[in-house]
Amino acid sequence: GHRYTSLLSRMWSGSSGQNTAKYTEKDLRQSLNDKFPGAEEIAVTDISGGCGAMFEIFVKSQEFRGLSTVKQHRLITETLKEQIKDMHGLRIHTEIPEK
Repeated sequence: GHRYTSLLSRMWSGSSGQNTAKYTEKDLRQSLNDKFPGAEEIAVTDISGGCGAMFEIFVKSQEFRGLSTVKQHRLITETLKEQIKDMHGLRIHTEIPEK
C-alpha cells in the first residue's frame, strides 16, 4: 500500500509544561474507530512522553482509496478536531491496503 505522512505542529506561547493529558491514546483510538469502522489498522501513540501533548496516528483503511493525501489527513484531523485543540502537535500516517 501507499503510506502518506504529515506533521501538524503548533507552538504554544507561555506554556510552562503544566499541561496534563486531557486525552489519551485510547480516547483518540475510539474516535477513529467510530469514524473508520472498516479500517484494517488504527494505531495511536503518545510521542510526548505520556503528557498527551503530541500524538502519532496511523490509519490503514480502504476508505482512503481515491482520495489525495491531503484529503485523507483532513478526514483524520476533522475526526479529532476537538482533541487537536489541546495538543501541541499531531503526526499523521495513512495507508491504503492492497486490494
